[in-house]
Amino acid sequence: MSVTEILPENAAPPAIGVTRRRVLVLGYGNPGREDDGLGPAFAAAIQHTGTQRVTVCDNYQLVIEDALSVADADIVWFVDASRTATAPYEITRLTPAHHTSFTTHLVQPEVILALAQTYYGKSPEAYLLGIRGYSFEFREGLTADASRNLRHALDALASPVSNGERPPE
Repeated sequence: MSVTEILPENAAPPAIGVTRRRVLVLGYGNPGREDDGLGPAFAAAIQHTGTQRVTVCDNYQLVIEDALSVADADIVWFVDASRTATAPYEITRLTPAHHTSFTTHLVQPEVILALAQTYYGKSPEAYLLGIRGYSFEFREGLTADASRNLRHALDALASPVSNGERPPE
């Protein structure tokens, strides 16, 4: 599935004269493990919209260096595949977690927020978008069900994400 096939059709441009918040989209996961590539696929679709106040990053996993980018944003979307989310996706509001431990292999979004708060004095509004995935084998490409879930997430969220708005209720 190409990026142009997953872009939302109803994404509206922002109103003239409206100050948009700086948005950071961190899509993470391994596209070489089927549905684990949902985070990077969502990030690529948002990047393709060309919105100017949105910074998009993707990687295999979050790293502590992401805290600097998080500190520069007003709103952050962490986007990952989920094995347990109710389809098509779930959104969770995040807060910094100073007590969460991490290793160099796995860093939770809440820890990145805590690092941004501790070292840069910034605590942006943040959400975790968990898009339901089904298969995580060593193959490239999303499954049909995961692709459908990605389409639903983009249809519902591309405009709010691109315009620095809160997610719909």
